[in-house]
Amino acid sequence: MKKFTRLAFIAEQFGYEYADIGQGGGPDGNGYVMLIVPDPSPQARARAAQNWARYPDASDGGTLPTLVPDEVELLKARITFNITAKFTDKQRVLLAAAGAVPLALLVGFEIGTGTTAVVLTGIVWAAVMALVPLGLVVNRRYRAKYAALLQAAGYTEVTDPNGRLRYVPPDGQLPGHGNPFARGT
Repeated sequence: MKKFTRLAFIAEQFGYEYADIGQGGGPDGNGYVMLIVPDPSPQARARAAQNWARYPDASDGGTLPTLVPDEVELLKARITFNITAKFTDKQRVLLAAAGAVPLALLVGFEIGTGTTAVVLTGIVWAAVMALVPLGLVVNRRYRAKYAALLQAAGYTEVTDPNGRLRYVPPDGQLPGHGNPFARGT
């Protein structure tokens, strides 16, 4: 999260805004991909012009604006909330059940054969599924913690066009509102 929040903060200093985060990045497709879009607001344009003048070598690895801890913490809250709110609890249970099957088959047939393998597969699947409620509780706590932080900072809870719970900035618009190529999130 630290790298994503730092990247989002620096991007916001140069005229962009954090819009969303999703899974599917990296060489194996299991990493996260962050969506950053141009921020057309006059405040963002003025901030970008000021920072480009102040940090002309920023794009070449030069000096960058210093991080503002409160702003970075808010970005971390937004990013973490978006990750934890990506799926509903029901979707998480279904994903866990579907993901536990190949794992259970792999372990079961690696350890034994025949009836033993089937029994071991069932035991491994049941053990993985027994951990699902714990994962749901942890996810709910993270979501509640970061939702409270965002609400305290003036963010408002909305449901995006895809039915996903999001928090909009105090100006009341989802990030990407000025981007004609935004996908509605």
